[in-house]
Parts: sequence; structure tokens; C-alpha cells
Amino acid sequence: MSALWIAHVKVLDAEAYGKYAALAGPALAKFGGVFLARGGRYVQLEGNDRPRNVVARFPSFEAAVECYSSPDYQAALALAKGASERDLLVVEESPS
Repeated sequence: MSALWIAHVKVLDAEAYGKYAALAGPALAKFGGVFLARGGRYVQLEGNDRPRNVVARFPSFEAAVECYSSPDYQAALALAKGASERDLLVVEESPS
């Protein structure tokens, strides 16, 4: 079954975060990741507000977790540290 990365982000340093984003996209693509939402309109209905929300779909739960642990993504993530406050989770999609 496919899986989703769901990230809630507050960008603190737009320039540094932009460098992260430039590397993160290709890293996700290597594992079959495709962005479904990336910083679009949203409404906060419950919980903590983070103004940037990202959802990416992967072909499997394992691919999503492997992507996060990959050297390419970890290199990108190093650029996001200190440039953002983030929450990221992987959730397996339910069968249709």
C-alpha cells in the first residue's frame, strides 16, 4: 500500500529552507515520492498552526521511511535544521 509524508512547517530562514527544498524534491523522487500538496492554501481547524504544509505520496510505507533515512535526504535535511520548525510523519494509506 502507498504511504504519505505529512509535514507541518514554520519556515524561519527562507533562503536556507529554499536550499533544503531544492535538494529534498530530487531525493523524494528517487524513492517514487510525488508531491500532492506543497505550501498551498489551508485552514487550521485544530492543533498547532504551522503555515507551510506538505503532503507527498510514496509507493509504499517502506519507501517513505527509506527515503527519510537516505543520504540524499539527510543532506537536504541538514539545511532545514535551524531554518525551520517541523513535524513530519509517515502514514500508510487505507485501501480504497
